[in-house]
Amino acid sequence: MNTDRRSVTVVGLGLMGSALAGALLDHGHPTTVWNRSAHKARPLVDRGARPAATPREAIEAGGLVVACVLDYEALRAVLEPVAGSLSGKVLVNLTSGSPEQAHEFATWAGSHGADYLDGAIMTTPPGVGSPEMMFLYSGPDLVFEAHRSTLAALGDPLYLGADPGLASLYDAALLGLMWSTMTGWLHGAAVVGAEKTPAAVFTPVAIRWLTAVAGFLSAYAPQVDAGRYPGDDATVDVQIAAIDHLLHAAEARRVDNALPELLKSLMERAKAAGHGSDSYASLIEVLREPADGR
Repeated sequence: MNTDRRSVTVVGLGLMGSALAGALLDHGHPTTVWNRSAHKARPLVDRGARPAATPREAIEAGGLVVACVLDYEALRAVLEPVAGSLSGKVLVNLTSGSPEQAHEFATWAGSHGADYLDGAIMTTPPGVGSPEMMFLYSGPDLVFEAHRSTLAALGDPLYLGADPGLASLYDAALLGLMWSTMTGWLHGAAVVGAEKTPAAVFTPVAIRWLTAVAGFLSAYAPQVDAGRYPGDDATVDVQIAAIDHLLHAAEARRVDNALPELLKSLMERAKAAGHGSDSYASLIEVLREPADGR
């Protein structure tokens, strides 16, 4: 149980907002809740939350205001009419958006006397409250440190830096990693599944392989930062030859090959740019220079 039981307000009680408020209640924080559809507050009120009738009443109830609504437009619609009540408060915005929106909202909040942290929730609602789940934050370091223990009730609070757009930027990048990884796994499951191998049998092997892949990432990160890609493990040329085996196996089993074909096209562009003898990390050079020249 958290002994630092600061009062917190949660604005927005969709599935995620309700999970946030529930985690705060579980950690003993006096929690005020507000939602445009008031009936969504009832389960939390039954657990001890205080319902607010208006956004102004909600904001005035605590020094820390956690907002999680549909988008930035919805958040502005809620807060703009009561912006004066934000003065002296800390606004933690866990609404999904872009880095540019985070910058704009940080400026807006500051113009009304509020400290601002932008955040990204790296889990689904059932994971909220678990110390294993990351919550990303960016904004003034002193503001983050002052509220770190309270934010830890939601999940592991990871501070990225003073730029308020960093949390949204990491969020977008990490979601891209997730989608790429899950789609690669699904493609693999489809390939082996064509030979009647269940996904549940394939997956433990895939997870063990991902552990090795994580090691590749750690090895390649210094290469990316240095801009030098020694091909002392496996070159782009070798990877092109290897991915042809996947393409052939999938095609023979009538599995869609759009993903590996995309990957091969990136490898071939890297080779054409002179990176055939370099490591796979050299593909970042073509990713930084889109094929359409934009």
